Order: sequence, then structure tokens, then C-alpha cells
Amino acid sequence: MPDSPPAPADVSAGASAVISEVVDKYADDLVAFRRDLHAHPELSWAEERTSTAVVSRLEDAGWTVTRPEGGGVLAEIGHGGALVALRADLDALPVDDLISDPWKSTVAGVAHACGHDVHTAGLVGAGLALAEVAARGLLPGRVRLLFQPAEEVMPGGALHLISAGALEGVSHVFGLHCDPSLDVGRIGLREGPLTGAADALTVRLIGKGGHTSRPHLTEDLTFALGKVITELPAILSRRLDPRAGVSVVWGMVRAGSAHNVIPHGGVVAGTVRMLDAVAWADAEHLIRQLITSIVAPYSVTAEVTYQRGVPPVVNHEASTWLLGSALERVLGPHGHVSTAQSLGGEDFGWYLDSVPGAMARLGTRTPGGPTYDLHQGNLRVDEGATPIAARVLAEAAVTALSAAD
Repeated sequence: MPDSPPAPADVSAGASAVISEVVDKYADDLVAFRRDLHAHPELSWAEERTSTAVVSRLEDAGWTVTRPEGGGVLAEIGHGGALVALRADLDALPVDDLISDPWKSTVAGVAHACGHDVHTAGLVGAGLALAEVAARGLLPGRVRLLFQPAEEVMPGGALHLISAGALEGVSHVFGLHCDPSLDVGRIGLREGPLTGAADALTVRLIGKGGHTSRPHLTEDLTFALGKVITELPAILSRRLDPRAGVSVVWGMVRAGSAHNVIPHGGVVAGTVRMLDAVAWADAEHLIRQLITSIVAPYSVTAEVTYQRGVPPVVNHEASTWLLGSALERVLGPHGHVSTAQSLGGEDFGWYLDSVPGAMARLGTRTPGGPTYDLHQGNLRVDEGATPIAARVLAEAAVTALSAAD
């Protein structure tokens, strides 16, 4: 964060008191709601039950709710003034849930292994609090809640909500993402780049196979595949600015079925990640060019599928200060800590391509407890993180609206 913030804005003490009061009142209900979501996870673009549960709670609280065709939920409250958006993601991952709690996933092979159940429950809690703030005449503007489908697939459901008008008239957008390396009660904040761009790359090679005793009579596809695996990352490190932090990591390699047979087809797939948006714009063309050059000596044919995923999340300076101010009101001056940039992809970056905003990392580790990793079936979160998320998001909205007055 910069040495000195922009001109500070006083947040209504009355609104903050209401937020705290309502979140405290519903804390147990929010934890129960999160457990229910965890027990009934839904994959990307199939978040029907989750969305219905969200809609029910928000409509009961007085929000005007719409469900865009194709998925997701939009809700709005307030009248006149500036409009601030808060975002959560709804989808789970195709992994087995390995926890042993009573709220373990009831859906085989599907689990909330990235904490989206916490994000959703936290934003519902923020919605309950902001509804009461509005009812008492203390909301200085309008708030829109974005419950987004399909964050876990590329290029992400953010584009779907944006096309449905989610950002129309919005002055700032804020979000949180679980961080199991931070203790509950701490939130990581960073101005500028927070996450990296992430794309999906698949290279399929086709060539004349044969016996391993006569590679000279074949197009040695397995050898060519190995060259793609090792040489593409190496060459990219010399063709793109090293400050872009380009990383090609392979997650799947498949070729052949016998030790003495050179196959006629093979495939390698992985991700391309980088920290820099300029490098991201050039990466696809360069990678296609390089793969063609790498396999040329082996006379195989390369079919390249390159799926552009998500841009980097780059937190806006003023928005980061507003979010930091909200964090301090909830957690005190030491509640937020500096956090490092990650190469993980997050489609919140699409929102920040359109409007100013910021995302922070929500601590979910029980102090003294084990550190888990995201996208793993054994992920467990400290349940105190859900009401904290609710308070922080509600405070962020009120802080940004007060600054706009």
C-alpha cells in the first residue's frame, strides 16, 4: 500500500454498529449455511441448489434478486447515490472430499476444496447486514451482490455475469478469497498485482509409429513429446521478459501402451501462468510458434489447443485503501497483513478490467493448527472465517459508498 492514502472518508459509525450487531446475531446461522453448502457442492455451471438457497435468504431480507439466464445470482438494495458491488463464487471442484466432519460432501467426487462455500456464506451474511443498514436509513447509496457461477473453469463465469450487466453503474467491486496459510482473524492485502494470468495448453502430436528397434523408420513421437515438455518452458524463459514470471507446468502426459512400441499419437497438457498482462497478450502466438519449431525436426504434426483463461488480478490503489480501512474497522490495525503475489488464476481479474476494485485473502487456518492447501480434498477451514468475511464485505461496501458521498 502507498505511504499515504487518498483523502479519508468517514464511515457511518451507526452503519458499522448495525453490521456488527446483525452478523453477531446470525453468526451461527451463517456457519450452518456454509456447512449445508459444503455438504451439497455443485460443479461449475450447475449451481442450481446453491443459487436457490442464496436467493431464498436474500429475498427474505428485502433484496431485489434476479437470476441471469445461464447461472448465477444478482441482488441489489438501496436507493440513489453510488453503486458498489461485492462478489462471491458458487462452484465446487471435481475432487473427493476427504474430511470426516458431519458436513462432509454428500456428492461423490465433488467438494468445496477451494473455500467457495465460505465465500458464498460470507456474502450472504454481508447481505443480511446491509439489508438492516438500509432498513435503518444508514446506507449511503446502493449495493449489488454478485454470486458468480463457474469460477473454477476457464475463462470463468465472471464474463457471464458481466455480460448480464453485473457491473453497470458500479464504482468499485470487492471480493475475498480463502487463504489457508493465514490464521483466522488475519486478512492478506496487497495493492497492485495479486494473482497471475492463467491459460490452459494442450499439445497433441501425431506421427508414424513403429518398433522401438527401428526409430529411424518412424516419426519418433515420444521423443518429440519429451522435447515439447522440456524445451517449451526453457525457450519461453528467453523469449519473454523474465519479470513477467512466466511458468509452464505440465499436469498430464499420455503416450503409448507398450515398452517396445513407438506410438502414433500422444498428448501433453498443462497451464501457462504469468504475472504480467503485457506478456499475457503475446503468449499464445509465441507458444504456437515455438511448438511448431520444436517438433519440426521430428516430422510429427502438432495440434495446439490454447485456451486463454483469466487475466491477473490487479488491485486498484484507492480501492485497496478502502478495503484496508474496512478491514481495520473489523479486525483492528493489525488485522491485515501484506501478502505476496501468486501465480494462481482468479477470474475476479475480469471485473477489475472493467471497474476499480480490490480482492483480499481471508485467513482460514485455526491458530496452531495444520496448514492445508487449496484444491485438495482435505481442506478444512476455521469456521470463524465466515462471519469475519460477512463483516468485512459489508464494511467494504459502506466504506466505499461513504467515500463517494
